[in-house]
Amino acid sequence: MNYKSLGIIITSVITSGICFAQTSPTAVVEDFKISETTQQGKQYPQVNSEGRVRVQLAAPEALKVQLDIGAVKYDLIKDAKGVWTGESAPQDEGFHYYQLNIDGAAVPDPGSMYYYGASRWGSGIEVPAKDEEFYALKNVQHGDVREHIYFSKTNNAMRRCFIYTPPGYNKDTKRYPVLYLQHGGGENETGWSSQGHANLILDNLIAEGKANPFIIVMDNGTWTPPTQSAPVSAADRAKGNWPPKGWADGFSKTLLDDIIPLIDANYRTIANQSNRAMAGLSMGGMQTRVITLANPSMFSQVGMFSGGSISLDDLKDSVSFKEKNKLLFVSYGSRELENRKEGLGGDPKVNTENLKKAGFNTHFYVSPQTAHEWQSWRRSLHEFAQLVFKN
Repeated sequence: MNYKSLGIIITSVITSGICFAQTSPTAVVEDFKISETTQQGKQYPQVNSEGRVRVQLAAPEALKVQLDIGAVKYDLIKDAKGVWTGESAPQDEGFHYYQLNIDGAAVPDPGSMYYYGASRWGSGIEVPAKDEEFYALKNVQHGDVREHIYFSKTNNAMRRCFIYTPPGYNKDTKRYPVLYLQHGGGENETGWSSQGHANLILDNLIAEGKANPFIIVMDNGTWTPPTQSAPVSAADRAKGNWPPKGWADGFSKTLLDDIIPLIDANYRTIANQSNRAMAGLSMGGMQTRVITLANPSMFSQVGMFSGGSISLDDLKDSVSFKEKNKLLFVSYGSRELENRKEGLGGDPKVNTENLKKAGFNTHFYVSPQTAHEWQSWRRSLHEFAQLVFKN
């Protein structure tokens, strides 16, 4: 997710409404390579050493084609054969959603693999990062990511979640702690294993002896805003009038009444509060905040990645949270902290430091040179996973 494309934490990952054309500078380093997110057998999209994204599309009848990435649209140039080519300005390291705009129609790039973000299936590009080794596919023991389809009594509907079981799970008889890990707004239950590489992060940490093995459950926390006569303004958001009261109740009930009992009944979990954690990014971090504050007897360890923080004032209505919480981890990308507006619970670093002074085991992490995007959250999980279930 690119921070510029985000309204406020809980909104879509990329907003196509920001619309202006921009052509790339002429001085472009011509060392483009196929990205790991390029479809097998395709030659585009590509990325160069500057982090520029280059795309190509055959559309002889089109009048105008643009690359739409990071809430900026870049004009492509058509050659004599009707093939359009162009590139973006340098992008931050890590994963980014993007799309093509053909004569005003926003469409996925047929050359990229597809990912669910911005409330749709669309294109994604991986810009190589200097620290990408921590989520790289390596020759180590790997766990499994399995799809679990189930019936939810809460929603009277079929649902699915994805379950990561650590290396050795299928061969041993041990029981494991569980992390319930939530996605952001406009994403779904595929995000953490697809865009986030959560399984590879854990596999590598476990192989290095830096994290204890645990199960990860990734479910869909999407919610629908109430019908309202007018859109919520930025001023209302800053005053804390968004999200509306009760916005997380639906997923909270689904998690507590359906998902957790399902996991404990079907997987070898250590089914108690001390061995149960919840974390999430952006909207998922906000859900984590609401749900864990209200249910301290269910979760002992909490992670919020770009999703707000917990203040001393919050604990007035959750006295037992301090008694039962073993770990509170809060993180942000450095660029989103720089651009962050007050509101939504106050300064997250100050809140977290105040809780530490009050006796909490708190950790505040800042991802360098990243904004409200997946590289921030990959790094956050990497740090959180080395702390969780260690007490």
